[in-house]
Amino acid sequence: MISSHELFSKAKQFIPGGVNSPVRAFNAVGGDPIFFSHGKGAYLFDVQGKSYIDYVGSWGALILGHAPEKIVLAVEEAAKRGLSFGAPTSAEIDLAEKISSLMPNLAKVRLMNSGTEATMTAIRLARGFTGRDKILKFNGCYHGHVDALLVKAGSGLASFGIPDSAGVPQVVAQQTLSVDFNNLEQVTQMFMHYGKEIAAVIVEPIAANMNCILPLSGFLEGLRELCDYYGSILIFDEVISGFRVALGGAQDIYQIKPDLTTLGKIIGGGLPVGALGGRAEIMDCLAPEGNVYQAGTLSGNPITVAAGLATLEVISQAGFYSELNLINEKLISGLLELVKDANINFQVHHVGGLFGFLFSKEAEIYNYQQVKLANQLLFKEFFHRMLAEGIYFSPSAFESNFISNAHGIQEIEFTLAAAEKVFSKLKKQNLVPT
Repeated sequence: MISSHELFSKAKQFIPGGVNSPVRAFNAVGGDPIFFSHGKGAYLFDVQGKSYIDYVGSWGALILGHAPEKIVLAVEEAAKRGLSFGAPTSAEIDLAEKISSLMPNLAKVRLMNSGTEATMTAIRLARGFTGRDKILKFNGCYHGHVDALLVKAGSGLASFGIPDSAGVPQVVAQQTLSVDFNNLEQVTQMFMHYGKEIAAVIVEPIAANMNCILPLSGFLEGLRELCDYYGSILIFDEVISGFRVALGGAQDIYQIKPDLTTLGKIIGGGLPVGALGGRAEIMDCLAPEGNVYQAGTLSGNPITVAAGLATLEVISQAGFYSELNLINEKLISGLLELVKDANINFQVHHVGGLFGFLFSKEAEIYNYQQVKLANQLLFKEFFHRMLAEGIYFSPSAFESNFISNAHGIQEIEFTLAAAEKVFSKLKKQNLVPT
C-alpha cells in the first residue's frame, strides 16, 4: 500500500512543490502532507485507510460534510443531462435568484468558477464604475491570487512568510493601499490622503485568512461611512464567511450593506465556484450590458449549479445554523476548559460554523501583527500530535477551521479527548512556556 510520503515524492516530480495549492504542502507545520482517498460525513480517510475527523472541510466549502447523499444525487442527475454547455440554463437563474433572496444586498449575481475570479472582477468592476484606480485592502486579508491584491496578504502567503508575490509588477502594487484590519484611524488617514483616487475598499468582514479574527465594534460601520462620504465602493469578500457564519453571511450578522459581495465555497456544494453580486446599477456595468469585461466558459456550469442549489436548500431549513452553532460552541467551550486546566495560553474565536485558535498570551487578538506574534512552534507541535490522534485541523496557524452539520456530539467528544491527551503531554514534556 503506497504511503503519503511516497505519493508526495512522486508528486514533486510532476507538480510544482508537489501540490496544486501551496498551503497543502504543510510548509507551515513541517512534515509531509497527507494524501486522502475519500471522505464521508465528518471524516477523511488517507491512502492507507486511517480516518481523521476533518475540520478543514475543503477550506469551508463542505458545510454538509463529505459526500452528503442529497448533493451527490443532485450532481449525478445533472451529469446525466450533460457536463457543460457553455450556454445558458434555467438552473443558473434559480441559483442566482436563491442567493439574492438569502442575501438581499445582492440584487444581481454573476456566477464564476473561483473566489479569485470573483475578487478580480469585483475590483475591475469597482474601477470601471468609479473611474478610479486605487484599491484599499487590509494586512493579512487574502482575496485570491489577484495581482492587485497580493500585497500584504495573509493565509498561504503568511504561512511562507512572503509579504508579496514575485511576478506582480510594481506599477500594479502601487495602486493597492494596505492598512491594519480593525484600525479605522488608518483607513481614515488613507482616505484623507487618497480619497478621490480610491475606487474600492475590499475586506473580509470576518478575517478568515489570518486565523479567525472578528471585526471590532464600529469597524465595518466606519468603512461603510467612509466609502459613502468619498464615493468609493465597499466590497465584502465573503468567499469564506458567506453562508458559513449565517444564512445571510457576515453582512447579515453585522447589519452592514456592502455595494458588492464576493462568494464561493458553499454555493458550489463542494465543486469549484465563485460569484459576484451587488447593487444593480453597478452589476449592470458588466459585459454584455456594460463595458467591464468578464467571461468564463464553465461559469454557471450545470454540475456546480446543481450541487449549489441542493446545498442552499438544506442550509435554508429552519434550525440549521442554530444546531451548527451549538456544535461549534461545544467544541470551543471544551477546548477553553482544557487549556484553563492545563494553564496554557490559548486564544479562540468562533462564529457560526467557523473557528480559529492560536497559542497566545494576548488578552484579545484583532489584527495580523498579533496573529504573527502567536506561538507558531507550539501550534506545529499541537497540530501534529492531534493529527496522530486522528484529528485534522488546518495545517497553518493563519488558516481558519470549519464545522459541518455532519459533526456531532461523538466527533466533538473524541476531539476533546484527544486534545486533553495532547495538552497533558505538552505540559509533561515542558513544551508549553509558563
